[in-house]
Amino acid sequence: METIRYYERRGLIRQPPPKGGYRQYPEATIRQIRFIRESQRLGFSLTEIEELLALAAAEDTTCGDVCSATEHKLAEVRDRIATLQRLERELEAMLCAKDCAAPKRDCKLLEALSPPTDQPACSHGCH
Repeated sequence: METIRYYERRGLIRQPPPKGGYRQYPEATIRQIRFIRESQRLGFSLTEIEELLALAAAEDTTCGDVCSATEHKLAEVRDRIATLQRLERELEAMLCAKDCAAPKRDCKLLEALSPPTDQPACSHGCH
């Protein structure tokens, strides 16, 4: 229920007037909630979902407008996949090049993951 209230606060759905102490949502709002949940499952942020809902509500929206938003999300997903694949290769390479049976003091993995100690400290306290 808190999620639905959050959607209301964000302006994604309208809050119906209470009837008998309960909120009764019309079918159109229930469809919007399902749309929001499915969009989130597909990786759309709430800001992007707001844009999709605005497209759905606009009279002059074309399917091409929705396709454009979806193509943008697909490009983001492909970028994330490529980044994760690079990370996977790096981690595999680190594991293959190291002796995992070595004692902790000789663990090259810990050494590789630790920041260099010969760098001067950042004046902003970053290091």
